[in-house]
Amino acid sequence: MISKKKIVLAYSGGLDTSIILKWLQENYKAEVISYTADIGQKINRKKILKNAKALGVKKIIIEDLKNLFIKDYVFPMLRGHAIYEGVYLLGTSIARPLIAKRQIQIAKKFKAYAVSHGSTGKGNDQVRFELCYHYFGPKIKIITPWRIWKLNSRSDLIKYAKKNNIPIPKNKKGVPPFSIDDNLYHTSTEGNFLENPKNPAPEFIFQRTTSPEKAPNKVSYITIGFKNGDPIAINGKKLSPAKLLQKINIVAGKNGIGRVDLVENRFIGIKSRGIYETPGGTLLMTAHRAIESITLDKETMHKKDEIMSKYAKLIYNGYWYSKSRLKLQKIVDLKKNKVNGSIKLKLYKGNITIISRQSKSNAYSIKKVSFEENKTFNKSNVERFIDFHKKKLFR
Repeated sequence: MISKKKIVLAYSGGLDTSIILKWLQENYKAEVISYTADIGQKINRKKILKNAKALGVKKIIIEDLKNLFIKDYVFPMLRGHAIYEGVYLLGTSIARPLIAKRQIQIAKKFKAYAVSHGSTGKGNDQVRFELCYHYFGPKIKIITPWRIWKLNSRSDLIKYAKKNNIPIPKNKKGVPPFSIDDNLYHTSTEGNFLENPKNPAPEFIFQRTTSPEKAPNKVSYITIGFKNGDPIAINGKKLSPAKLLQKINIVAGKNGIGRVDLVENRFIGIKSRGIYETPGGTLLMTAHRAIESITLDKETMHKKDEIMSKYAKLIYNGYWYSKSRLKLQKIVDLKKNKVNGSIKLKLYKGNITIISRQSKSNAYSIKKVSFEENKTFNKSNVERFIDFHKKKLFR
């Protein structure tokens, strides 16, 4: 008996990827292996197993990657202070490289000839997935349903689902739904009436943050401990990367922190609007810059700021594994071993205030900065300093 060719599909268990799964079976006469990466999104394992089995899938893989995702992807990105177009903390962008890498590894393990994803033909994710596919599996075929099939509308998808007895969620039977992506780091909401930038975002779309107006009237305090540039503890208690971010998400989210309404420039040339919620990431970004302010020298901090925009753009565009990003990461991490200590923050109705900075680092000197007279700083050198720099004005 000749065995069927195999395709590994990035599978969420929802309507779109269930339709893709069936479509792959029909059009490629292949065995589809469903792959779901648990990176902290709202995941219903029973639903995934039920829907995949109902479609005849024999190999269903659900993999917990939360700690790996935060430790090896989110934390390095935070060390680089990556922000796209001034406000976006890249929560969707940073998730795709890990999923795509594992998908290719699984394809190789089970000798699959192809991989597939459910990203639409107008979005950035198709680029991010496929650049990673090419990097790790250049000989593996990539199947992109949204760019090649004839299901051109939401109604076409619904008809196809009904024909093949694929369950249709109630909210997807009428008006096109919001497009929601989430993981442990963030939640993004797009589509529907958000596509018109004049429409305000309604409160009901927010998944993990309280509005600042409805946040508690009482101040919250939190202390983040850092070691080698990464957060390792909350209020003195050491936690795994995933549990640490989970806890910070809750504290920051209930205090109305981490909301962004952005019209961004997609890599493929389209402007799009997204509502992003990154409560824990917003808090950690503030804390990380604060701990670096007392542990790193001026030149290192300024160099990081200089490269940040390019670094963020590479991540946004799907170049996580590129030589260019890895080269910048070396600059980012050059002195991360000095970034140790703790930052105490005050949270109140969407605002973050730094209360305290503590470190054994010698980058900050109380004696040198003191207004009291001392011998640790030679003021006579200032005149020579100014003379040197005034000459540069005329070069």
